[in-house]
Order: sequence, then C-alpha cells, then structure tokens
Amino acid sequence: MSTTLPSIACLGVIGRNNNPLHISIFNSYDPSTNSFRPVRTPLQFSLLLSSTLDIFELRSRAHAAQGTGLTGDFGLLHAVDEKLAAYGFETNTGVKFVVVVDMRGRRASTAAAGVGEDGKKSSAVGTTGVGLREGEMRVVFKAMQAAYIRLMQNPFYDPDEHSPLTGPGKKITSRRFGEEMRKIGEGWVPGVTSL
Repeated sequence: MSTTLPSIACLGVIGRNNNPLHISIFNSYDPSTNSFRPVRTPLQFSLLLSSTLDIFELRSRAHAAQGTGLTGDFGLLHAVDEKLAAYGFETNTGVKFVVVVDMRGRRASTAAAGVGEDGKKSSAVGTTGVGLREGEMRVVFKAMQAAYIRLMQNPFYDPDEHSPLTGPGKKITSRRFGEEMRKIGEGWVPGVTSL
C-alpha cells in the first residue's frame, strides 16, 4: 500500500451574492483501483460549496460582534468526512474562494519526486508529512486571488453580469481563468511556497 498526501479535490469561486462563479474538479488517487478519479460528482461538489456559505456568514457575524476586522482567511471551514476538508477565503469585495482538500488524494512517491498524476514533471516539491498545518492553504488562496484579479483586469469582463442583484448570474467562462485554476489545483502539494 502506498503512502498518500493531501491534494486539491475542488476549487470554487463564489460571487458576492452567493452565486457560484467557477468550479474546478480534480482527480484524486483511489487506492482500491490504483487509479485517479474525482472523489465526488460535480453536483456533490456544488452542494459542498453551497454548504460553506453558512459558515462564511456565521464567522463574519462573529467577527462583526467582536469588533475585529476580517483577515479574509477563514481557514478550515469544516471537515466533510475523514477524507475531505473545506477551507475558505473571502475578499474585501465579498467574493469567496473555497478549496476542498482530499487528505489522501495523491501518492506520496510521485508527489515527492515532483511528478504529477499525468506522469509529467511538476515544479512543486512536496513533503512526506501527513495532514495540513495552519496556513498551508494561503499560497492557494493567494494564487486564486491573483488569477481572479487578472480576470477582473480584462476590459471585456463585466463583474456585474456575473453577480447581479437579482437572478442567478453567469458563470466565469474565461478559458485562461480555467487554465490558471487547473494549474493551481494540480501544482499544489503540502509545503509548496508558490504557485
């Protein structure tokens, strides 16, 4: 049986009006079949991302009641089960980034060698420890925020079209943004310092 490391199972971007803007789903290692496949269906990940909205709201209220400012990094939102955990970050404009981590999603032998699940060389160098320390996800949130800022700088992107006050709004369809999310999700391993 091979040792496994945490990997990203899903990245989600939720608009300021709590509407889903983008969801990227990644394959995880399945030791029973010795293959890579998603841990959950797209609908299950969508419901999981929606369930984090209550936690964002509760923590925002708690910070407001205490009179402390928001740092943006909400850390661990909740552990879904023994395998999945959801982490969150909220920007000052109300856009929320959610990372769902599969605690056993990558084989340690390939991650430590810098080889991705597709067999190609990866620039990320992992550690062989188990679990996540406080702040391990900050590099992911920083990269997601940088990708979102680049999207906002596009003169053809209209943020009000994606987060209207009424109605569901449109999802982000930018191919470049999707590729950046894919790079973040596939490149992250515990201990990586930049994406």
